[in-house]
Amino acid sequence: MSRIGNNPIAIPEGVSVEVNDNIITVKGKLGELTQEYSNVSVVVNEGQVEVTRPTDSKENKAKHGLYRSLINNMIQGVSKGWTKELELVGVGYRASNQGQKLDLAIGFSHNIVLDIAPEVKIETVSDKGKNPIVKLTSHDKQLVGQVAAKIRSFRKPEPYKGKGIKFVGEILRRKAGKSA
Repeated sequence: MSRIGNNPIAIPEGVSVEVNDNIITVKGKLGELTQEYSNVSVVVNEGQVEVTRPTDSKENKAKHGLYRSLINNMIQGVSKGWTKELELVGVGYRASNQGQKLDLAIGFSHNIVLDIAPEVKIETVSDKGKNPIVKLTSHDKQLVGQVAAKIRSFRKPEPYKGKGIKFVGEILRRKAGKSA
């Protein structure tokens, strides 16, 4: 029995959900998202979305919870939005942005300049005495996560000193150094 898939999704004020030929479209104040689905049926009624599966086969059970979660993320995204924050830990690590171009100075001989997708709003915060923070905001959860993972992949945090690009609030597994 799917616990996640059986929960109905409440549709907040200002969000419209349409279902046409295995494609669900969610529109809200922050944007519009579409998702194709299969092996489940999606019904919109009385301000909520219900996802049901035709049989209890393993594939249908898996997709039942998956599509319910994806639709829920879409509805939350177009109403509230999604935010990821990355922290640059290291001496001399800097981040700045000009429009949709992110400029990272993270200890290489050259700066890394990354073009960010237009759906993602980017903001850099550099306070004196604190690590620089890169904030990514969008209505698409998958896109925000993908861009954040791409930025983090340039310099993953190392386990000895913790230097690198990490998510805000991420707890790193640290190792002891050489013992004398």
